[in-house]
Amino acid sequence: MNLKNLKLQFITHYTASCSYIESARIALQGGCRWIQLRMKDADEALLERTAITLQAMCRDYGATFIIDDNVLLAKRIGADGVHLGKDDMSIGEARLILGEGYIIGSTVNSFDDIMHVLASATPDYFGCGPFRYTTTKQNLAPVIGLEGYREIVGRMRECDISIPLVAIGGITKDDIPELLECGVGGIALSGSVINAEDPIQRMRDVAELFKR
Repeated sequence: MNLKNLKLQFITHYTASCSYIESARIALQGGCRWIQLRMKDADEALLERTAITLQAMCRDYGATFIIDDNVLLAKRIGADGVHLGKDDMSIGEARLILGEGYIIGSTVNSFDDIMHVLASATPDYFGCGPFRYTTTKQNLAPVIGLEGYREIVGRMRECDISIPLVAIGGITKDDIPELLECGVGGIALSGSVINAEDPIQRMRDVAELFKR
């Protein structure tokens, strides 16, 4: 299991002019090395074909490939891991299926959520959001904002919880420096890259922030 690419993540997204596959290609060409395939309510056959295509692309770039929700698909094709939402399979059950070699991420929206997750299992990272309102996800939880991340990270430190916390949800390039100052372990982007005038350059600019 390798979390070295965790700090900058891209969640696949589509628009009228950009497919899931193309969105991932843009992120990879721009320097992102962690791709999460999220295709809510997609046909299983289409999801698997897309996953196989993206996995090959990620391997070409040396990128980590994570599948949203679908533990059995991740196991079947040998993805690097899965990201599980609150209503998905439990982390413990996923670990039994996947074994120790796979990355498992868990969605949380608060410090209480983190403690609830840790009461029964230990994920490899938390995806925590939304930072602000975003149109790329349905059934959005209350926004967290900078102060919310400061509070959550501070309470994690008080409890000696060292699992990386990845901020997600409506994050733009300009938000990243302040979020990193809050102590989050990573940033996940989607729409702010794809909807940019030059998406590849936007991702390059973001990736450069992490090199500094």
